[in-house]
Amino acid sequence: MGIYDSTFLAYVCITVVLFQLSRFLLAGLYNHFLTIRLGIKFVDFKYLGKWAVVTGCTDGIGKAFAEILAEEGMSIYLISRSQDKLDELAKSISAKYKVDTKTLAIDFSQGDEIYSLIEKHLAELDIGVLVNNVGLSYSYPEYFLNVENRDALFKDIIRINCVAVVDMCKIVLPGMVERKRGAIINVSSLAAKIPHPLLSVYSASKAFVDKFSVDLGLEYESSGITIQSLLPGYVATKMSKIRGESLMAPSPKTFVMNAIRTLGVHGRTTGYFPHTVMDYLMNTITPQLVNMFVLNALLSLRKRAIKQKNKAQAQAQPGY
Repeated sequence: MGIYDSTFLAYVCITVVLFQLSRFLLAGLYNHFLTIRLGIKFVDFKYLGKWAVVTGCTDGIGKAFAEILAEEGMSIYLISRSQDKLDELAKSISAKYKVDTKTLAIDFSQGDEIYSLIEKHLAELDIGVLVNNVGLSYSYPEYFLNVENRDALFKDIIRINCVAVVDMCKIVLPGMVERKRGAIINVSSLAAKIPHPLLSVYSASKAFVDKFSVDLGLEYESSGITIQSLLPGYVATKMSKIRGESLMAPSPKTFVMNAIRTLGVHGRTTGYFPHTVMDYLMNTITPQLVNMFVLNALLSLRKRAIKQKNKAQAQAQPGY
C-alpha cells in the first residue's frame, strides 16, 4: 500500500469516527435537551389509558414518575410498602394535579400470594402506563461472601428486582394487548451494562431486567405496546445515598423529566444525556481500565461505609 493509499484510509477512518460522534451528540442533544425545551412529546399519555401504575413510588425515581405522570393528566395507582407514605403521596398528588389516586401497600419481598392481591385490585382498570420501579440493593458495596445476612438479602433482591418486574407485566400486559395500547417502563440500571464488582447480585438482577425488557418489547411491539428498559446512572436518592444533586447525579425530578421524553423514541436508554455519555465512554475505553476504575471507586465507597458503620456501633456502646 502506497503512502497516498494510507493517507486516504486514515482520512476515511477519521471521517467515520467524527460522523459517528457527531450523530451521537446531535441525537443526544435533540432527545434530551431540545425536546424538553420545545415541549415536544412523543407519547400521548391520556390516549394510552386513564391509569398509571407505579411501584416503589414513595421516594426517589418512583415518586417523580408518579408526579410527572399525574401532571400529564393520568390517574395514579401507587404501590409501595408503607401505607402511611402512600396516603401522604396520594393526598399530595390529588390536591396538586386534580387526578384520581389509589394506593396499595405491598411488600414485594413476600411470596407469590401478593400478586393475586395486586391482580384483584388492578382488575378492570384502564391501565395505560406501568412503571416497574421498586428495587433493592446492598447497604454498601461489599464482597459477595462478606455481605451481611446475604442469604436473605440476595433472595429479596431477586424477588424485588426480577420477580416483581415479570409478575407485574403478567398482570398488566393482557389488558394492554386487548386494548392495543400501553407503555411499560422497567427501571434497570447502568450497573447492568458497566461492571459493578462488590454489587454483583444487584447488578446481575438489573441485567435481567434490561434483557427481559428488550426482548419483551420486541414481542409486543406489533401489538401497540411500548416497553422500555431504563438504565439510569447515579441519581440523588436515598437508595444511592447521594444527598446533593449534580450534573452526573441529578435529582429524581430532573432525571424523570428527561427520561420520560425518551419513551416511544428509545426502547433502551439511560434516559439522561450525561449518563448516556458516561455509558458511551465506559464502552469505548478498554475493559481493563473500566474494571480498575469502577473497582477502585466502589472499594472507596466500601471503606467509607465500613468506617461510618464502625463509628455508629462504637457510639451505641454503653459508656461511650
